[in-house]
Amino acid sequence: MKMRRVVSAMIAVFTLATAACAADVALTSIGQGPDAMMVKVVMRALKVVPDYDALMRPEALQNQKVLVAVVGGSSKGLGAAGIDKEEEVARAKALLDAAAKKGVKVLIMHVGGEGRRGTLSDLFINAAAPYADGMIVVDGGNSDEVFDKYADERKIVIQTAPNVKGTKEPLGKILADWNAAQ
Repeated sequence: MKMRRVVSAMIAVFTLATAACAADVALTSIGQGPDAMMVKVVMRALKVVPDYDALMRPEALQNQKVLVAVVGGSSKGLGAAGIDKEEEVARAKALLDAAAKKGVKVLIMHVGGEGRRGTLSDLFINAAAPYADGMIVVDGGNSDEVFDKYADERKIVIQTAPNVKGTKEPLGKILADWNAAQ
């Protein structure tokens, strides 16, 4: 009986210690579109388990090496989250500022293609892209070259993919290059 308690206590301590450790990668949506959940599925295929929160706040950044911010505006998503576009921009900028101050690399992803572009998404792209240390954009998502402008300013190369599933290779490479692949 005593041995069982000791083993149970050890398992509990190990479980809590493991849960308390932050993942190397934080994942959030900027714009509250569904695209961050699709990126989370791609990460699962890479065996990367991110700290995911669609409404991630600056204090959630602990010991992560990378913040993946998936941009794509959704009026429905904003409504479900109970925030408006101005509040979302303010949240995004606060989170991205915190990442910059903590030395967390920022990967901006736009995986909605041309169909997820428009005035609302552009608002979030223009708020987030200036913080990018890397970018992955699916085909059609940069036809107006808005991402090029920020990539040139940041002196980074945009990685492209034909679709969300196709982001697996560039995402895996970037995370490995940034020592964040698990």
